[in-house]
Amino acid sequence: MLLSDIRDILEADVLTGEDTAELAKIDIHTACGSDLMSDVLAFVKEQALLLSGLINLQVIRTAEMMDIVAVCFVRGKRPADDVIEYAKRRGITLVATEQPLYNACGMLYDKGLRGRSYAKAL
Repeated sequence: MLLSDIRDILEADVLTGEDTAELAKIDIHTACGSDLMSDVLAFVKEQALLLSGLINLQVIRTAEMMDIVAVCFVRGKRPADDVIEYAKRRGITLVATEQPLYNACGMLYDKGLRGRSYAKAL
């Protein structure tokens, strides 16, 4: 699923300044919704979207370490400018939606974006 599609589905704002043409180039293969970065570390999947209510620098550092290409902040939360700038320097796209985490994950799942299955994670 393209990040531009995700933006449209979640009615999300792009925080890192990418235009529509750039978002249409970012292909997301899977998603992970979590506020526990330790759970995200166990997720390990390329071309992933992380959905989280946390807006601190640790979220971006975790995404960077796990090769997560985009982060969606939920519940209307917005990170500080220094977090956005750090993500830009690392090539991580940030979007934000008013949707709660559960709803946002469900909306994306309904449109075909899947997470890592439990059986494969073992």
